[in-house]
Amino acid sequence: MKRLLIGIAGGTGSGKTTVANDLISKLPKGKSLLIKEDNYYKDQSDLPPAQREKTNYDHPLAFDHDLLVDHLRDLKAGQSIEVPLYDYTCHNRKKETLHVEPAEIIILEGILIFYDETLRDLLDLKIFVDTDSDVRILRRITRDMSERGRSLESIINQYLRTVRPSHLQFVEPSKRYAHIIIPEGGSNKVAIDLVLTKMKQTLASNQEDL
Repeated sequence: MKRLLIGIAGGTGSGKTTVANDLISKLPKGKSLLIKEDNYYKDQSDLPPAQREKTNYDHPLAFDHDLLVDHLRDLKAGQSIEVPLYDYTCHNRKKETLHVEPAEIIILEGILIFYDETLRDLLDLKIFVDTDSDVRILRRITRDMSERGRSLESIINQYLRTVRPSHLQFVEPSKRYAHIIIPEGGSNKVAIDLVLTKMKQTLASNQEDL
């Protein structure tokens, strides 16, 4: 069975998750799964809470990409994995994990999944969601205040201190590795349909091989 591994990258608030969920919703149930790079932030149990808050979470060193690579290889080989879960309120991994079974279509989304060469080479199709910076910061403010309990001041300070510099240094340059660039994310229905066609071709090919 062929398993298609699709990577969806882009800056914070670009609409990566929206694109991923839109694609998954258009496929038969159980045929696809979503893995988020954010779940693979490194464990910081050895650091006090005050120190964890100073971590640059938009830098490649914040992620355990080695574990992510191992998990993606396992999924492509038809093996299940235990995905780490991250608690944004205390800036650390939770003790529990999420059991994930393999699927024919595997979607990985994250800001830096094209930066790591080993991770990048695992991807069969690379998509970059390209959205204007003013839209992205507004989306981040809305998300972090409503879902992660952050204050407006802390979001703005983090954006200026680490998010924007890291985007310019790491995320934006990685766009050159993309096979497809989708402007404005989920609202670009033409691009979504093109990717969906590739996914359905994989499912159809697997069906023919049965």
